[in-house]
Amino acid sequence: MPTIGIVAGEASGDLLGSHLIQALKKHRPDLDFVGIAGPKMISEGAHSLFPMERLSVRGYIEVLRHLPGLLKIRKQVLQHFLKNPPDIFIGIDAPDFNFALERKLKRSGIKTFHYVSPSIWAWRKGRMGKIKRAVSHMLALFPFEPALYEKAGVPVTYVGHPLADILPLDPDKKNAREHLKIKPQTVVVAMLPGSRQSEVKQLADLFVKTAKKMLETNEDIQFLVPLITRETRTIFERAIYDNQDEVALPINILFGHAHMAMEAADAVVVASGTATLEAALLKRPMVITYRMPWLSWQILKRMNYLPYVGLPNVLAGRFVVPELLQHDATPEKLAEATLKVLSDKDLINDIRNEFMNIHHALRQNTEEKAAQAILAHL
Repeated sequence: MPTIGIVAGEASGDLLGSHLIQALKKHRPDLDFVGIAGPKMISEGAHSLFPMERLSVRGYIEVLRHLPGLLKIRKQVLQHFLKNPPDIFIGIDAPDFNFALERKLKRSGIKTFHYVSPSIWAWRKGRMGKIKRAVSHMLALFPFEPALYEKAGVPVTYVGHPLADILPLDPDKKNAREHLKIKPQTVVVAMLPGSRQSEVKQLADLFVKTAKKMLETNEDIQFLVPLITRETRTIFERAIYDNQDEVALPINILFGHAHMAMEAADAVVVASGTATLEAALLKRPMVITYRMPWLSWQILKRMNYLPYVGLPNVLAGRFVVPELLQHDATPEKLAEATLKVLSDKDLINDIRNEFMNIHHALRQNTEEKAAQAILAHL
């Protein structure tokens, strides 16, 4: 039975991996998938050597704290694959973990694919040399990436972004609001503080204070906060409790349903990350924000050279939506920016037109394209 080695490091990679496994199995149902997988990949038949959660660490200081455990896992995964060589290895995102693994596997004669290019276009000191030593073939999600790899002599295939295939070109706000029992005329703001506990801890109080500021201008706004774990829900509920006055705040915490919350919303306040792309594909005006521990921020801001960090702005090549990061992420500034994207009709139309262009560019039948690129080398 042909074996595919596969390693994903977090929820977004698990989703990509599950769809890729589905597409590969359509053509080759005899394939066996082994590596590090999340619940979605496991449900498609992947065998996980370690829990994927062990890899889900973000931020320089946070990674340092977990580094001994991560290195031990990587060494054991490498030993497994050297002892039981797969026909092909696919690293899904998680570049810091996967590139070192891929380099050693490639050196041993195993063809390595990397699915999701790291943000080489965003950092001064690019990692192209490191990538070239590690990767036999790059599967790129964004249309401006292939030229960078071709110039460096790295084989690459542009496959588009799977979210562009999944999400409709014309979101159904009416249907989403009916599901969530929200009246058509209500002004709705979705707030997405991230999926990790560390992110929610950084942003929960900020988001609640922002909601309070906005309610001073318009007391009829309804806020939706989709969170996927009990732990993140508890953190956000605590922030609501700490900021509560006599009147209950109109903040509705949802278990999951992030797409539905954004689809139902008039505007979105969102932590920088994949959710910004989801909001763009749902054509929602947004304000992008982020806070991180002080030392991580000092390191990050010295490396970043693009003027924007949010994917919608990177893809558009301009500031389509505002970004308020770290010290600029205050309740006053967030409230002002969100109220503007709710009320400025010219701005709303510009945002929607740009997001529709982005959606068309990214809609490429991603899993099938990625599967075909891999199968050609199997």
